[in-house]
Amino acid sequence: MYINKEFVVNQCKEKTNEHLEYCQLFNEFQNGCKTEQKIGIEYERIPVEKKSKLQVPYEGEFGICELLKNFAKSDNWDYLLDNDNIIGLKKLHDTITLEPGAQFELSLEPQKLIKDLQSKIELIDNKLKPLLEEFEIQLLNVGVSPVSTYKNIKLIPKPRYHIMANYMWGILSDVMMRETAGIQVGIDYSSEEDSMKKFRIVNLMMPFTTAMYANSRIRGGVDTGYKSFRALAWLNTDNERCGFATKFNRDMTFADYINILLETPMIFINRANRTVNINGRINFKQFMKDGFEGFTATIEDWKLHSNLYFPEVRLRNFIEIRNHDCVGNGLEYSIPALYKGLLYSKDALEELDIMLSKFTINEIKEARYNVARSAIHTKIKKHSILSICKEFAEMAYYSLKNNCEDEEIYLIPLIEMLKKGKCPADF
Repeated sequence: MYINKEFVVNQCKEKTNEHLEYCQLFNEFQNGCKTEQKIGIEYERIPVEKKSKLQVPYEGEFGICELLKNFAKSDNWDYLLDNDNIIGLKKLHDTITLEPGAQFELSLEPQKLIKDLQSKIELIDNKLKPLLEEFEIQLLNVGVSPVSTYKNIKLIPKPRYHIMANYMWGILSDVMMRETAGIQVGIDYSSEEDSMKKFRIVNLMMPFTTAMYANSRIRGGVDTGYKSFRALAWLNTDNERCGFATKFNRDMTFADYINILLETPMIFINRANRTVNINGRINFKQFMKDGFEGFTATIEDWKLHSNLYFPEVRLRNFIEIRNHDCVGNGLEYSIPALYKGLLYSKDALEELDIMLSKFTINEIKEARYNVARSAIHTKIKKHSILSICKEFAEMAYYSLKNNCEDEEIYLIPLIEMLKKGKCPADF
């Protein structure tokens, strides 16, 4: 059975247990509609030993766990625990969490102004700096670990990651989990129509933004021949839950996205402090209908299942854009600036829609594969990816300039880099 919006509305009126579940699924996205449009960032970096550039392990006297303990004590952060293991820190609405290979992720409360995100990142980095020096650790702004490979990077002691590592297929899934780091941006939407329009357009942008921020050429101490080895890793990881989460149709609704998730195989659920491994034996629609080993579906199961789905762009109670390699030297702030300039301006969004409509969906999908190797030096149709990236950056620049908040300055490093015909991997 295909779930559509009319079905959800009608079943919500009937108020039966099963139908109420479908209503709840829809409400998870509907409740994301906001009057004030903010922007969020998740900033992953790879911790390496300063001298050897080997990735720093979780355990050990100078490991990431000890670093977190010391930082929590020095700056009054609370522990985030999993089975009594420290897997991150929390302070008010900000968190520092660890990815599977102990990559360091900073997630900040969304802000209206990019300068407020920048101030928070710089404040936390400055407070971390003495401890990083003491531990002789450097947080790298690159998309893939430059020396260590997954074979010598242990997973942190978080059961979820071990289950995912055993389940997720694809020849580079271990690389994706243990070696890579990216920057993710959260964009707000005001309505279902606004959400779906932004969602479609941002998905069309993916090959271009992957290209302009490509920054993972060196892996295992050698030049891989790919400008974004991180992008290559995602292309070769579990394509049932990675890639594009849209058919690019202009009439897409929340219900269409819900149906994609309903058809996606489940990995696990949590019950009473234990993990129940499903291992892809059923999808979420089957779970709602028949249960699994005596367990019935809950809204918490749906939230977990949604978070175990990893497309280039993910719909939550905001739009999560996930495809950028980690970058530094000021470029990190150009990423939220780019999207803010393009997506929060009605005129810029319309212009962007027209610009991207010249490409077929197959051309976009083909470009997504090609930019992993050659980034901005890729061709799409007869067009240069570089020239289109320049147009994106300039459109965003003038859109932000019209806002009179001085945020166009965050795009200057990106514009200057593109003028030189380069992406970060070219330096």
